[in-house]
Amino acid sequence: MSVLTDTLKSMGCGIDEAMARFLNNEAFYEKCFKKFLDDTVFEGLGAALSTNSVEDGFSMAHNLKGVSANLGITPMYEIVAALTEELRAGNMPADAMDRYNEIIKMRDDLKRLV
Repeated sequence: MSVLTDTLKSMGCGIDEAMARFLNNEAFYEKCFKKFLDDTVFEGLGAALSTNSVEDGFSMAHNLKGVSANLGITPMYEIVAALTEELRAGNMPADAMDRYNEIIKMRDDLKRLV
């Protein structure tokens, strides 16, 4: 495994499962990983949550949930999955922006790995 995947694994990410989805192609995984971290969906989620838009927030959170799951970024997935389900139920969590800030901090920490 690469330094990136070894580091992610040590952070509690499900890299073994993710690499199976990527047919053990670490170069392709890294390309997708970098692209994900630069995705505008992060900012879209922040905008939706800051304006209390449950529908838009759900759409953005659902997108992040799927990609973070496919990439095996388990710590981010867990936060986003819980947020997605609350938004799916039509509820804007009182701590939505705190969760968003945690997601962004995690994204920024992950960006330092590449």
